[in-house]
Amino acid sequence: MALIGAGVPLHECLAAAEQLAEVGIAARVIDLYSVKPLERAMLIETCRATEGRLVVVQDHYPQGGISGEVMEALADAELDELHVTLLGVNGLPMSGQPAEPLDAAGIFARHIVAAARKLTEVREWTPTIRPTNPPGNHA
Repeated sequence: MALIGAGVPLHECLAAAEQLAEVGIAARVIDLYSVKPLERAMLIETCRATEGRLVVVQDHYPQGGISGEVMEALADAELDELHVTLLGVNGLPMSGQPAEPLDAAGIFARHIVAAARKLTEVREWTPTIRPTNPPGNHA
């Protein structure tokens, strides 16, 4: 299992890794402080070491940003397995005490732990990205 974040979400990833360790789930935490350049070889090695189980956390909308860069870097990597959960802000951002916006956005440590635990249940490779037009449907 690898937890990937930068900035504020990185601290939540570190807290989540500690919580996961308490229940026997090992998680490496990656500080993806730079997306240009991105350490593609490190991401590929991480996928191979973790059976492709990644939780990518960002404190903005999940489109683009860290998650987009990670997925782009892994798109043509020859991996046996890839199971990725992308956590980001899916609603209107809010203000509040430091923990409140993270919790409301679903990027608090407990959300990361839940996503990681769900990924530990994955036994077989299943595609995480499905075509919008299934074969034979040329609408």
